[in-house]
Amino acid sequence: MAYQEVTTTGYGTRVGNSFKAIGSGFLLFIAGTALLWWNEGRAVKTEKMLDEAGSAYVEMENPNKKDASLEGELICGTAMATTEDSLSDAQFGIGAKAISLRRTVEYYQWVEHAQEKKEDKLGGKEVTTTTYTYTKEWVSRPIESAQFKDPVYQNKNMVLTTYDDEEQYAENVSWGAYKLSESLIHSISSREGLELAMAEDLLKQLDKSTQTAYERFYGVQKQQPTQQPVQQPVIPDTVRALLSDSAKAVLDSIQAVNDSINKAMANAENKKDLEYIHQASNVLYFGRVPGSPEVGDVRVTFEKVVPAKVTVMAVVDGDSFKPYKAKNGKRFQTLVMGKKSGDEIIDAEKEANNMFLWILRLVGVLMVIGGLKGIFGFIETILKVVPFIAGIFGWGVGVVCTIVGIVWSLIIIAIAWLFYRPILAICLLAIAAFLIWVFAFKGKDKLKELAANARNKNVAQTPESV
Repeated sequence: MAYQEVTTTGYGTRVGNSFKAIGSGFLLFIAGTALLWWNEGRAVKTEKMLDEAGSAYVEMENPNKKDASLEGELICGTAMATTEDSLSDAQFGIGAKAISLRRTVEYYQWVEHAQEKKEDKLGGKEVTTTTYTYTKEWVSRPIESAQFKDPVYQNKNMVLTTYDDEEQYAENVSWGAYKLSESLIHSISSREGLELAMAEDLLKQLDKSTQTAYERFYGVQKQQPTQQPVQQPVIPDTVRALLSDSAKAVLDSIQAVNDSINKAMANAENKKDLEYIHQASNVLYFGRVPGSPEVGDVRVTFEKVVPAKVTVMAVVDGDSFKPYKAKNGKRFQTLVMGKKSGDEIIDAEKEANNMFLWILRLVGVLMVIGGLKGIFGFIETILKVVPFIAGIFGWGVGVVCTIVGIVWSLIIIAIAWLFYRPILAICLLAIAAFLIWVFAFKGKDKLKELAANARNKNVAQTPESV
């Protein structure tokens, strides 16, 4: 059942808070304006850099052989990224020859969710009803349940153990006859599960400590019975000889099923699946039943990045690579999975730059509108003495702030275009002015001409009708 908390804020407090919000509104308005200006410049510089890189790169035909003539050149080539480095997770005693090794930890916890409903009262008071609900979820870090609002769920969380997420990379990753730089290595995404092969002594130690933590919170539990191999009754040969062929076939099929069950159980034992520790594929599970998690259970997932074919676009620097530096100072290097041409990479980067441009434009506009609402929100708050009237004025203030915010944002973007793209901006302004002139003046003359033609036509038709 949901837990509710009701709080009341007085009229004076609300008015005071609204005036305090004016300062934060100004800051948000200025930050949104600055973001819009910076974003236009960033997009233009990035586009120019990509255009420059697109015309400067050369295809590296054979990355498996060093070419001294390519020193200092922006190249694009495809080869296998490989390594001989061995990475290990010291806490769990596992490792592999891999480009990267990652450990991800999750905890099964009670999670608190809050939903607010605000209601204005006559006289300016505000009543806030907060409804708290609780669900069990896998989360990335333990949750302190002592701070939960509902006393029923306080101190309901615990964890059987804690570990930190960890990721490590190989220092030496080859790409043909070259070595990849650290930033390029981090871009390789050929990730797959790391099969676990943990020492039996370590598993038993983890199982014992996990059992202690479990029993401290839940109390002593009955040990789950272990499955015994299915025993197949032995049928004497004399009796078997009397059976029909169909009956013998049925017995043989039953025997095959029992053999497969016993084999599966044997394989489970080979996995060293203990009472409180379970390992399956690349997951180590702390808890009693992985398929039915309890609060406090922990699962640790292990992954590795394996050798893969990648395409690199960067400047050759000896036996490695460095970023390309454009004339405007912007730097560029990239690594993509699979085989790609230089033109495909440049086109993809331009699409990403354009998408990022529009995302930041939207964020900037919303920040400007939010800042204006914060600045002028006190008007609605002052009128909260009569909620109905405040609602009407609040709606009006919101509409005005939205319109003004959009107009202001468009002005900032236009001025930024004049600053960063003067030729294009002047051309667009000239086209806009021409269209305005056409519709405002030529359109007016055309309407007069059409009206005169219509009058002349009517006059010409009048005698005929008589």
